[in-house]
Amino acid sequence: MIKVCKFGGTSMATAESINSVANIIASDKDRRFVVVSAAGKRFKSDEKITDILYACHKEAAEIGVCKSFVKVKDRYDTLKKELGLSIDLEPIYNEIEYRITKETLPDYAASRGEYLSALLIAEKLNYEFIDAETIIKFSDDGTFDAEYTNDIASMLLKDKNNAVIPGFYGAMPNGQIRVFSRGGSDVSGAIVARAVNADVYENWTDVNGFMMADPRIVENPKNIKTLSYKELRELAYMGANVLHPESIFPLKAAGIPINIKNTFEPDNKGTMIMPKTNGNGSEVITGIAGTKGFTAIFIEKSMMNNELGFCRKLLSCIEQLGINIEHMPTGIDTTSVVIHDAELEGKLDILLERIEDAVHPDNIEVFKNLALVATVGHGMSYKAGTAGRLFSALAKSKVNIRMIDQGSSELNIIIGVECADYERAIKAIYEEFVK
Repeated sequence: MIKVCKFGGTSMATAESINSVANIIASDKDRRFVVVSAAGKRFKSDEKITDILYACHKEAAEIGVCKSFVKVKDRYDTLKKELGLSIDLEPIYNEIEYRITKETLPDYAASRGEYLSALLIAEKLNYEFIDAETIIKFSDDGTFDAEYTNDIASMLLKDKNNAVIPGFYGAMPNGQIRVFSRGGSDVSGAIVARAVNADVYENWTDVNGFMMADPRIVENPKNIKTLSYKELRELAYMGANVLHPESIFPLKAAGIPINIKNTFEPDNKGTMIMPKTNGNGSEVITGIAGTKGFTAIFIEKSMMNNELGFCRKLLSCIEQLGINIEHMPTGIDTTSVVIHDAELEGKLDILLERIEDAVHPDNIEVFKNLALVATVGHGMSYKAGTAGRLFSALAKSKVNIRMIDQGSSELNIIIGVECADYERAIKAIYEEFVK
């Protein structure tokens, strides 16, 4: 049996947490491949190493030196000393600091926290260190090359008994370092799991898996015991950030299950994420997740349904400005596009003008300060009246629904509410279906 384990920033933050990681690995001989993040926060006001490294790149670009790099050195020197390791980090620091001042893009700087963490963990475990740039490949345009990566990684890892690999980054054909989006060490772990055909991908973090709702909003929400890949995608996309939403893709082809576990409570079973499930036990829903910061553009035009190419013209206006849309609920004479506020920054007025010119609507309205809330679960499609219960619960809590969008698979119901009603909406849905 082969297990691939990824450990997040909180697991890498202190010597104590790293010792916990070492004990977890030692407790199971099947935990043969380890992927690690950069050191995270030790306490609430602390800085993440990755944030410091981004600052280093900015300093190097502006003044030619990275003054903040001393913070990185202090953190890893302290870890080395407290762990009793012998690795000579000084020449490594010198190379990193030099290259940060020479690189035009921030990716190299951002990746060095994972690199340093992996070097320390490899010595601590007496595992082989394998640099991620040798096995994770990006194309010339900076996009991740999944199949080439799998071929390379499979070939290089097949004869390895044990190895530690830094997360978060890989390399382009010219050798330039390229990083995934933040949280991308989860993706790196999934890539390694696929490459070695792992039986389980264990993702170790600081929580006991997925909760049925955000614990900052709902007090002591229930733990989700099992999730399907599809449910994971829906919840992660809507803000349940225990696992990077793109982690599922390397694992999907091989059908490898994911176990979300807590480094600080290793005996807790956490959450199992499987290719398919029949729902979360007796619960009608699996989980609730949401996020704020959206704008809805409401477009009305009589006989819209008979106008050939209407949606194409509308979406072309959006595409030409490089804007991604989140949802597009549609009626006979109306349609809406829901867009994240960050996508519209500095572009809203231009977009409205282009829509006017392209489709000549009878009316356009813009609704800002929207939040989206997704209620997710395979069990929803087997229970009559689920939508009725959801909307009744929201009405009782005096939550005004501005948008409704249900996936064709009946896996989720997404509602749009004003940001002021966001927390109240989540509490109302949870109390209706879970309590």
